[in-house]
Amino acid sequence: MQTKPFLTLIVLLASAVPGMAADATTGEQIYRKQCARCHGNSGEGAKAFPDPLIGDKPIPQLSKEIAKTMPEDKPGSLSSSDADKVAAYIHGTFYSKAAREKNKPPRVELARLTVGQYRNAVADLIGSYRAPIKADDKRGLKAEYYNARGFQNNKKAIDRIDPEVQFDFGTAVPTGGKFEDPHQFAIRWEGSVIAPETGDYEFVVRTEHAARLWVNDNARPLIDVWVKSGNDTEYRTSIFLLGGRAYPLRLEFSKAKQGVDDSKKKKDRPPVKASVGLLWKTPKQAVETIPARNLTPTRVSESFVVTTAFPPDDRSLGWERATTISKDWEQATTDAALETAAYVVARLGDLAGIKDGADRDAKARDFGKRFVERAFRRPLSDDQKKYFVDRQFDAAKEPEAAVKRVVLLTLKSPRFLYREVSGSSDNYDVANKLAFALWDAPPDTELLKAAADGLLKTREQVSKQAERMLADPRAHAKLREFLLIWLKVNHLSDIAKDQKKFSGFDPAIASDLRTSLELFLEDTLWSEASDFRQLLLADEIYLNGRLAEFYEADLPDDAPFQKVKLDAERRAGVLTHPYMMSALAYTGTTSPIHRGVFLVRGVLGLNLRPPQEAFTPLSEDLHPKLTTRERVALQTKATACAGCHAIINPLGFTLENFDAVGRYREKENDKPVDASGAYQTRGGETKTFTGARDLAKFLANSEEVHSAFTEQMFHHLVRQPVLAY
Repeated sequence: MQTKPFLTLIVLLASAVPGMAADATTGEQIYRKQCARCHGNSGEGAKAFPDPLIGDKPIPQLSKEIAKTMPEDKPGSLSSSDADKVAAYIHGTFYSKAAREKNKPPRVELARLTVGQYRNAVADLIGSYRAPIKADDKRGLKAEYYNARGFQNNKKAIDRIDPEVQFDFGTAVPTGGKFEDPHQFAIRWEGSVIAPETGDYEFVVRTEHAARLWVNDNARPLIDVWVKSGNDTEYRTSIFLLGGRAYPLRLEFSKAKQGVDDSKKKKDRPPVKASVGLLWKTPKQAVETIPARNLTPTRVSESFVVTTAFPPDDRSLGWERATTISKDWEQATTDAALETAAYVVARLGDLAGIKDGADRDAKARDFGKRFVERAFRRPLSDDQKKYFVDRQFDAAKEPEAAVKRVVLLTLKSPRFLYREVSGSSDNYDVANKLAFALWDAPPDTELLKAAADGLLKTREQVSKQAERMLADPRAHAKLREFLLIWLKVNHLSDIAKDQKKFSGFDPAIASDLRTSLELFLEDTLWSEASDFRQLLLADEIYLNGRLAEFYEADLPDDAPFQKVKLDAERRAGVLTHPYMMSALAYTGTTSPIHRGVFLVRGVLGLNLRPPQEAFTPLSEDLHPKLTTRERVALQTKATACAGCHAIINPLGFTLENFDAVGRYREKENDKPVDASGAYQTRGGETKTFTGARDLAKFLANSEEVHSAFTEQMFHHLVRQPVLAY
C-alpha cells in the first residue's frame, strides 16, 4: 500500500512524457516528421509538391499559413505553437531570401559586356578620335531661310532657331523676312537630334516639294527626294540609334523644281501650296513631330552605331546578367568586329589623320596602339603592345590592312569583351566599374586620367567623379531605362481599349500617355527637388491639349505638354498615372490582379510564384451585376489561389477608383467602388488603406519599399547580385 503513491507518481510521470516531449520537440523535428515527405528534406520539393519552399512571407504570416494547410493528410491539426516552430525553422533554414543566400552565398560573377554595353563601348571607342562636341541646353534647330530655290548666302532672309519643324505655308511665303517670289524659297535646318532610348527610329518627312534629310551621316542622306516625281508627300526611313546620345541632323527643303529651273514659266501662274514637317516614330511611340526637347541647334560629331544583331541578354534574375556565352553571341561579336573594322578603315584618314606621305605607317601604328589601350580601358604592357600592335603591322604590307587586323584582334579579345577580366582592383578597375555602372559605357578621358593620377582611391574621389558623370546624357538614359523596367513598361509597345466603352482612346492618346509618364519620370529624377517619394506621392501629371480633352482638364486643344493637377487629392504619382492604369488593365475592365502583382513584385520587391494553371479572367457577361472587385474575389477564393492572392488582391483593390484608361470613377455597375485594401508587413503588422492616396503614403515611407527599390536599382546599374558586395 505504501508503494501505491510511488507507483501513482510513476504512472503520472509516464503519462506526462508525451506532452512534455511535444513541448520539447523542435521545429526541425516536426518538419522532418510531418512535412519533408511532401516538400523535401531541405524544402527543395518532392513528387507531391515539386515547387521549392521559398518566399517572402514573414514568420507570423507563414505560421498562420502552416497552421491552416499542414500537414497535407490532416490540415489544421498542428497546434499554433508547433506551427510557430515550423515557420521559424523553415524561414531561417531555406525559405527566406536571407536563408537562401546563406546556403548559396552570391558572388561577383565574371561578366561580359551586355549588348547595350558592347554598342556603347564601340561607339565611344570610335568617337574618341573625333572632336568632342557636346550638345548644349538650347532646344530646337538652327534655321536658315533663303529667298531663292537654293542656299546662296547673299539670298539669306531669316536666321533663327525653330523649336520644331512643322510648317504649313499655304500659298504664301514664310513670315519674318523679305521674300520676293512665293513660287520659290528654301530652308535649311541644322543641329542634332537626341535619342531617348536605344532602338529603331523611323524618320518621316512630309512635304509636297523637294527635301532631303541627313541623320548621323554627313555624306549620305537618309531621305532624298530632292529631285522627285509623282504625287507622294510622305517619305519614311528607319535607322538604329543608341539612347542617351545626340546625332547630327540636317534637313533641307526647297519650294522649287530641282534639276530644271522653270521659275520664269511659273511667274504667271498662281503659287501652289507648300508645307514641310519632320517627324519620327521612336521605339515605343506613335509617329509624332520631333519635339523641341529632342532637338538642339548644336551640331555634334557623327557616331558609329553597330547594327549587327545580337542575341538578347539573359534577364532570368530581373536584370541583364551577361554571364552566358552562346554560339550566336560569339558569332555576333565576330560580325560586329568585322563591321567596325570596315568602318574604321573606310574613315582612317579622318580618324587617324593619315594622308599620303612618309609618316603614314607611324600614324597608323600610333592609332592602333591608342585603339587597343582605349578598348582595354587601361595602358598596355610591353608584351601587349608587341602582340596586339607591332606583330600586326609587321605582318601587313599596308597600314590599312594592319589597322584592320588590330581592330579585329582587339574587339575579339576577352580584355575588351569582359568588364572585369584583370583580376586586380586598381584605379583602372574602379574607373571601369564606375563607368559601366552609370553609363553602360567605358571610362571617358577624364576618368582614365583620374585613374592614371591615382585619384580614385578614396570614397570622396570616387563620389566626385560619380557626381560629374551623372550630368551626362548617358546616365540619364540608363536611369530612365531603369525606372521603366521598375514600372514594368519598358517592353510595352501597344495599349488598345474597347472603343464602345472608351471612345477616343486611340494610338495617339496611348503614345501621348507614354510621353506624359516619361516626362514625369524625367522631372522627378533630375529636378532640384528630386525625391524618390515624389514618384509615389506627386499630385501633378503632364498633359497636352489632346490628353486634356480626353481626361477633362482645362487646357487649349493645341497646348504643349505641361504640368496639370488632375484629381489632385486622389492621384498618387506613378501608382495612378493614366498610362500605368491603362497598361495594368484589360481592354474593357480594370485588372486588380495585374495592378496588385506590380505593387507586390515591383514596389514591395516580394517574390510571387506563377499561377499553377493558365489564368483567364471571368467574363463580365457571366456576372453582369458584379463589380470587378467582386468577380476577382469570386475567382481567386479557391485554396490553391489564396496564398498569393491574399497579398495581391487587397493591394490591387486600392486602385479600383481608376478605370481601364486611368480616369477616376466612384461607381461601377451602379455600385460604389470599394477601394479599401490591406497589407501585412514583413514585421507582421497589418496596414489598412482606403484608396490609392492612402496606399501611396504608406509605400512612400516604407523601409521595405526603399530597400526593394535600392536593390533593384543596384542590380540594374551593376548587373551583379547586391549581396555579393
